[in-house]
Amino acid sequence: MSVAVPPLVLLAGMNCTADLWADAGLGADAGLGADGARGAIQPVLDRPSIAEQVEVLLDGLPDTFVLVGHSLGGIVGMALALAAPQRVAGLCLVSTNAKAPIDAQRSGWGDWLSQLDEGAEPRALQQSILCPLLGEALVRDRPDLVQRTLRMGEDTGVERLRAQLRMQLTRTDLLARLAELPMPTLVVSGLDDVICPPHFHTEIVSAMPDARLVTLDAGHLLPLERPREFGRLVRSWMSQQRLAGAVA
Repeated sequence: MSVAVPPLVLLAGMNCTADLWADAGLGADAGLGADGARGAIQPVLDRPSIAEQVEVLLDGLPDTFVLVGHSLGGIVGMALALAAPQRVAGLCLVSTNAKAPIDAQRSGWGDWLSQLDEGAEPRALQQSILCPLLGEALVRDRPDLVQRTLRMGEDTGVERLRAQLRMQLTRTDLLARLAELPMPTLVVSGLDDVICPPHFHTEIVSAMPDARLVTLDAGHLLPLERPREFGRLVRSWMSQQRLAGAVA
């Protein structure tokens, strides 16, 4: 018995674009298109609050879907799933954080907003955190990934990044509510992620009723750094959910 595959929705993190997923091959192997992740639905995060972004997404997305979210995209994904759990067939959370922001984060986002107001460009701001995003070894040895990371900032643009920074400032604690989410969830952590370290993901999995944790040898931009491993992992997880649905 065949089971229809729900549409796949990919939400990239702050100052990132669809290029984050480009080499993971999710769309083609999930039956969603012939050109890798381009076959998936890839909304942009461009609203100044989590609540408004969730509302816009729910208005525009299909009735049911599988959602993969990276970093800020994962935070929006959790908030969306809490708002409409019946619409999310599966949830994949990558390099993310379910806790409320700390004062240092709020200060950092405020500083970036001030720099944007003074004429700074998103590419330059991305440049300033290359090592936290990719790790020193990749910054030194993978100029291709460095250029793609910088280009994602450039392509995000000032207004979208400004909205994303304001959205970050509206974050609240989601960890205490994750027990409400019934959908199967895959949580993927980067072993060397200093922005959202592995223990953030252990906390998420421990709070959820049906969650699995996988840690890959990567930093924060995990889908860009380890696209083949990440793509295989997500496709295998989605296939298992399809099989479970057929048995049920």
